[in-house]
This record gives sequence, C-alpha cells and structure tokens, in this order.
Amino acid sequence: MFYSSYARTVAPDLAWQPSLFDAGAGASYEVDIGFHGMRRHALSAGAWVDHRPGWLRGADALFERLLELTPWSRRDIRMYERVLPEPRLTHRWSLQAPPAAAAEEAAGEPPPVLRTMARALGERYGVEFTQVGVNLYRDGDDSVAWHGDRVARELPSAVVALVSLGAVRPFRLRPAGGGTGVGFLPGAGDLLVMGGSCQRTWQHAVPKVRAAGPRISVQFRHVHPR
Repeated sequence: MFYSSYARTVAPDLAWQPSLFDAGAGASYEVDIGFHGMRRHALSAGAWVDHRPGWLRGADALFERLLELTPWSRRDIRMYERVLPEPRLTHRWSLQAPPAAAAEEAAGEPPPVLRTMARALGERYGVEFTQVGVNLYRDGDDSVAWHGDRVARELPSAVVALVSLGAVRPFRLRPAGGGTGVGFLPGAGDLLVMGGSCQRTWQHAVPKVRAAGPRISVQFRHVHPR
C-alpha cells in the first residue's frame, strides 16, 4: 500500500452519540500513568502487544474535541496500479515543537492531553514520542488494509501506541509470512501498544464491517535512529 503526497481537506458530517458511561463533553481527562492492569500478549518472532482497557478516562469528550478541531484530510493510495482515495480521514501533528497557548489550539495545536499521553508512554517505554496522528473511521465502510508502519518495519524493533475513541472496531494482527493471527476489540479509552519486531514481522488492519459507529484511533510514534 503506497500513500501519495496529495490530500484533500474534508469536513466530516457525523451523527455520534456519546456513551452513557462517559461524562461527556464537559469531562476532564485522566490518564493512568501507572498503567495498572496492563497485559502483554507475546507474539512470534520477538513481537508483542500490550493492552490496557480504559487507560484514558474522558474518552468521549476527547472524541468530540478531536472531531471538531482536527483539520481532517483524505489521502490517495496506490493499490494494484490504481490510485484510490483512502477509506478513512487522517491528520498528523508533530510533538517536537513547544506547545502553543491554549487559545491557539484551534489554529493547529493538538489538545494538550495528547502531549500528556505521549510523555506517559515515553516514560513507560523509554522512547521519545514525537508524532501523534489521528485516524477517523466514519462508519463500517472506512478501514485500513493489512500493513506494517512504513518506517518502523525497517527497524529491528519499534513501539507504536494506539488509543481508541468512539465505537468499537476489530483490530487484527497476523504474521507477515502467514500463520495464525490475533484480534482485539478495543473500546473507548483503551490503549494498545505494538512493540518489539511487530511492525517488521507482523501486519495489522482495521477491516470493514457491516455496520459501525464512528471511531478515532490516536497513534503515537517515536524518533527512529538512522
């Protein structure tokens, strides 16, 4: 799967109902910096996945904020000699620049809680997370095909962290060379961390489903040595 450099800005028009168990748009965010209840799933060839259900409290409030403030775009991808629009919306922020004032958040800054999550993850895994991306799956037709992260799959090991917001969607992994795969059903606020050789020896995907509400996946990536 090849991504082109061309992207179109898109304003999503979604009907979304927050969970009755979340405090809603006025909620404060709370990140479990102790990672209590984290469980590691060992895969083959030195790959692993950590899972912490409910790592972020206030997940629905963050979903609403990201949906409103993110300058969503849709990239083109090349598959089998064809160029097609990617079936999801995306955006990326660099975390290397100093944060702007809170009043400037709508002008391009990520919500401060994303930096808080990046710092907590960096201390946990001993890397500096310098980029955060958000992927919006608007319904069951939006998806991402089997892949390993383009840069990370060239490294002996790498850490990619995902925080799920909104509706539950299957998240699947399979060995790159074929074999038995594994799957997760991350709920709102759940944390998944892929590490070791996962990007190089395994692939992951969010497949299409018959029906699903909107979901945002927040992804953290770290500096890669050259």
